[in-house]
Amino acid sequence: MVGTNALLSVLLVSLGMVLTPGPNMMYLVSRSITQGRRAGVISLAGVAVGFLVYLSAANLGLSVLFVAVPPLYVAVKLAGAGYLLRLAWKALRPGGVSVFTPQQLAPDSPRRLFTMGLFTNLLNPKAAVLYLSLIPQFIDTRAGHVLLQGFELGGAQIAVSLLVNLLIVAAAGTIAVFLARRPGWLRAQRYLMGTVLGALAVKLATESAPKAIA
Repeated sequence: MVGTNALLSVLLVSLGMVLTPGPNMMYLVSRSITQGRRAGVISLAGVAVGFLVYLSAANLGLSVLFVAVPPLYVAVKLAGAGYLLRLAWKALRPGGVSVFTPQQLAPDSPRRLFTMGLFTNLLNPKAAVLYLSLIPQFIDTRAGHVLLQGFELGGAQIAVSLLVNLLIVAAAGTIAVFLARRPGWLRAQRYLMGTVLGALAVKLATESAPKAIA
């Protein structure tokens, strides 16, 4: 059983992470607006499975491949950075539109919604690095059941992410209507989101490979 202080620390870090704009948030918002809340929830289910994949890999020791095989980490992080840059360009390019602008898009099937949510999350290696570098700091080896503690702490992070993203999915339509009546705010949101995503892409691309936890 994890300690209260460790659990609260992970919850606070998780809240800060999920509130930072990123590809998961953008995809969930865009699908919720263009195809409805049900589509957003299905996409969120894919995102959740992506977190579970990384959490399981980290707890079972598979994520140390990023440490043992640096080119693998480089390939994954560059793929993630490229995806972020693509999203940033879509927001910042001349004639670009905000993620909160309703668009006429062909509806995706539930299977595609789920798959896109999954791969949107898997393309960002930050989740794996989070579980590899953050979670071990809050595990008390003296309490035993190290594997169980890892899953409990990771489960807390996933719960926070799902709750906040579910609120975003539910509110996406309302936010879109609010911004549509304020074109200046909509432009500001687009430039801010594009700039943040571009900065995240550069940071991710230039970040060194994670080091093994002692």
